[in-house]
Amino acid sequence: MIGFSDFGDLADAMGTLIFWSAVVLIVLGLTLGPRYIRSRERERLYDLMRTAYEKGQPVPPELIASLTAEPVDAPRLPESAGGGTPRDLRRAIVLIAVGLGLGGLGLGMGYGLSFANDTAGGIVGGIVAGSGAIPAFIGLAYLLLYLAGRHAPPPPPRI
Repeated sequence: MIGFSDFGDLADAMGTLIFWSAVVLIVLGLTLGPRYIRSRERERLYDLMRTAYEKGQPVPPELIASLTAEPVDAPRLPESAGGGTPRDLRRAIVLIAVGLGLGGLGLGMGYGLSFANDTAGGIVGGIVAGSGAIPAFIGLAYLLLYLAGRHAPPPPPRI
């Protein structure tokens, strides 16, 4: 069993538990919420179709087509055969911006924490700014893929 020497340790542990529980709930809500809403909409359409069949009314073909079609979450951009899609450029810009944002956050945290303790400011700021390098370099890789694919010759036509 975990022992707590005083009430402050228990309060800190509960605060950490509440924070991470909130983070998990937000992530689950953002990922499972739209799926649940789509399933409720499809269920209502099935009920509408069942009621129409029971009353002997014809079911509109648009309703059947909407139930049999695969749901599209986001519109797809056209992909060129030679690579260098606009999607690569968008991903590159977003990931580089996220990396720069984390780098700025790390610099700000390092500067702010350095007033309390220089070592803590350097460690925390370095960790956060360094973690910003991961999405930034992935974004640079996407940018290189976009630039390399943009100048590539088109593939020969299929016969």
